[in-house]
Amino acid sequence: MTRFSTFILAVVMVSGGVSSAFAQLQPRYIVSPFAPFFNYGGRSSGPIPRTVVDFQSNYAPGTIYIDTTERRLYLVTGRSQAIRYGIGVGRDGYGWAGALRVSAKREWPNWFPPAEMLARRPDLPRFMPGGLENPLGARALYLGSTLYRIHGSNEPETIGQAVSSGCFRMTNDDVIDLYNRVSVGATVIVR
Repeated sequence: MTRFSTFILAVVMVSGGVSSAFAQLQPRYIVSPFAPFFNYGGRSSGPIPRTVVDFQSNYAPGTIYIDTTERRLYLVTGRSQAIRYGIGVGRDGYGWAGALRVSAKREWPNWFPPAEMLARRPDLPRFMPGGLENPLGARALYLGSTLYRIHGSNEPETIGQAVSSGCFRMTNDDVIDLYNRVSVGATVIVR
């Protein structure tokens, strides 16, 4: 048994067991077990906590709806509900709208800045391996054959802002949650 797992076992035993700890969580809000590793602490999944909300639409469950003005991403779950996540969006001149599909999913993706980005920022590395320092964060969902992605971020303070080159940023905790719920082929609608 590792030191970390021994510590977790001790905490669970002292707190009265797993069932009493989980019984106190609200069913409408779930924090990923990875949250402590990304320093988000407590019950928050970042600066804009994810929540289950009423969502009236004709979209099928599994559809991702992105409201760039509101800076929120909605994953339609059915029964007129969705999970709402805070996101960072494209800064002025880099926003876009349309409908695409999730074409691929990657855990701890490598990053190759596109030529357009390198032209604006020649100081960027040409390649960065996946990991905590990588700007794509813990997970990435690739959108069609475009350069755009829904991805994690090593800068959670940018969530809720217009800061990207057209991609949609989420906290690592939230993108892991979304990644585990979405399949390749899912529809993504950006407004």
